Amino acid sequence: MKKERHVYLKMKTLAEARKILLDSFTLTNVLQTEVLSVPEAVGRVLAEPVFATVSSPNFHAAAMDGIAVRADVTFGASQTAPKELIINQNAFYVNTGHVMPDNTDAVIMIEHVNVVEDGRVEIEAPVYPWQHVRKVGEDIVATELLFPQNHVITPYCVGALLAGGVFSVPLKSKPKILIIPTGSEIVDWRQINPQDLKPGQAFETNSYVLGKLVESGGGIAKRHGIVSDDIEKIEQAVATAVDEDYHIILIIGGSSAGSEDYAKDVILKQGEVLVHGVTIMPGKPVVVGSVKQKPVIGIPGYPVSAIIAFEQFVQPLIAQMLGQVVPAKKIIDVEPTRKIASKLGVEEFVRVKLGKVGQRVVATPLPRGAGSITSLTEADGIIRIPNHVEGIKDHETVPAELLRPLSAIHNTIVIVGSHDNSLDVLTDCIKSKYGHLTLSSSHVGSMGGLMALKKGVCHLAGSHLLDTADGSYNVSYIKKLLPNMSLKLVHLVLRDQGLMVKRGNPKKIHGIEDLPREDIGFINRQGGSGTRILLDYKLKQLGLNPERINGYHHEEFTHMSVAVAVLSGTVDTGLGIYAAAKALKLDFIPVVTEQYDLIIPEDHYHSENIQILLETINSQTFKQRVESLGGYNTQRTGELIDIN
Repeated sequence: MKKERHVYLKMKTLAEARKILLDSFTLTNVLQTEVLSVPEAVGRVLAEPVFATVSSPNFHAAAMDGIAVRADVTFGASQTAPKELIINQNAFYVNTGHVMPDNTDAVIMIEHVNVVEDGRVEIEAPVYPWQHVRKVGEDIVATELLFPQNHVITPYCVGALLAGGVFSVPLKSKPKILIIPTGSEIVDWRQINPQDLKPGQAFETNSYVLGKLVESGGGIAKRHGIVSDDIEKIEQAVATAVDEDYHIILIIGGSSAGSEDYAKDVILKQGEVLVHGVTIMPGKPVVVGSVKQKPVIGIPGYPVSAIIAFEQFVQPLIAQMLGQVVPAKKIIDVEPTRKIASKLGVEEFVRVKLGKVGQRVVATPLPRGAGSITSLTEADGIIRIPNHVEGIKDHETVPAELLRPLSAIHNTIVIVGSHDNSLDVLTDCIKSKYGHLTLSSSHVGSMGGLMALKKGVCHLAGSHLLDTADGSYNVSYIKKLLPNMSLKLVHLVLRDQGLMVKRGNPKKIHGIEDLPREDIGFINRQGGSGTRILLDYKLKQLGLNPERINGYHHEEFTHMSVAVAVLSGTVDTGLGIYAAAKALKLDFIPVVTEQYDLIIPEDHYHSENIQILLETINSQTFKQRVESLGGYNTQRTGELIDIN
């Protein structure tokens, strides 16, 4: 079969595409009804209205401990003219919840009753009819509507239903969604050892993520086995699913413009394509189709695209079937820590880390690639850039949808600057003891951290900036770049920096002096990072021209990213810390032992959260865990460094 690439000629906006989807299917009455006991119905949707069969309470009940009386016998009582009542004649002892005796309609609280002698009591104030009495049906009246159709049963509802004499309820059956993962490159993680994964292969994860999203939205997910990039096999899987009792069919992968992306053709052969391509990013390649009046949706294969496509199209469809609306996410105003560029004509979903710094919530963009699932797992919120806007300016306040509670955002310590593996240990140590507190680190290099401090968009910065004049770290840069800020400089770790190479050092690299060799591919750290400054200093010492290094302008933002590039064979070497080399079992050629410090504004230094952070880095647990990473020295960890 000839393989062709699809071209997006008639892409729709998100609003247009979603309207087409929801208007094209009459799904409000397709679900059957099932009956469950009330306690089992929590989280489910009522298929019919539910009415009480008994009143609650179904008798007049005392609401206080005391004596039950007929109110009119108390009229006229006062402190100067108390009234005497006779127990079991016109006054009756009752406890809270007791049935009111015949011919009584009020309760006098026991603390307002004076016992005169056995059988006689005295009161000094009157009561009015039904005072301190729960009348029949005070809470629920028999035959009244308890909950309407499409109401979601909550734990609170259980009490009302049972009290109203309703012990089972009619519920909408859960929508059934079939998820068909496609692609010759994906493998079942249950059937392969991670070490046996071959180049070009990837674990199939999307169906499991979307399956749990289906369940959280009130549906039932069924996962089809992986289908290779064979259009006939995909056609067969869809045709079979449409004839079964599934309400929605999802085809994962094959919705893009590649030569082996078959979702559109599969839908066209059996039905109608309603939408192919939506002006959102990630998620553009989504396909919306109809086969035998059932929605068949082509979901992009990249994880973030898949999730956003699901949330924007499948989740509203499931909600519509259940007579619900998708709950709106809480929106707050945030200030991005830097400019965010965006393409005109595309609505972009930018994942961001959030933290409250001073009186504002700052947002640090995460990697924007559609394949970076961690950009969602690490995200606190999403900034949606409209399709008519060409990015967000520096210091511009914009709305963000929260992915975590606002309380979690307020309890986030924001650290910006140089990457170091010890920060992961610090994050875990803080979280293990202080569950409410989170450390959010963004890796923009040491100079980027200082600039973030200057703009007031973080609580502290991580830095290892070498002063090539005297060999000191950070102090001269602080004095030069942040001269008017009151700051504390806290030593975190000493660490070994060097060249990472593959096991056995196949290129026989001995040091920085070998980097200009024609047979060596190098990967650099970004401009402004302490590692980049160190490299440039060493090159200058050796009289080497950076332009002679193959890969000098190829940049990464973390030590682990450099290590991965070396491990994968993309490059032969890169400069980084020993802990990163050890983590990926790479060989290491030492270059220097350097100082990594934390720079903390005085305004934040004495806050409770920063004091917890300082307490943690001074703990033996933190120091021992850091040293176990390899290449670290913690003898001076926690030391306050004079910067005056």
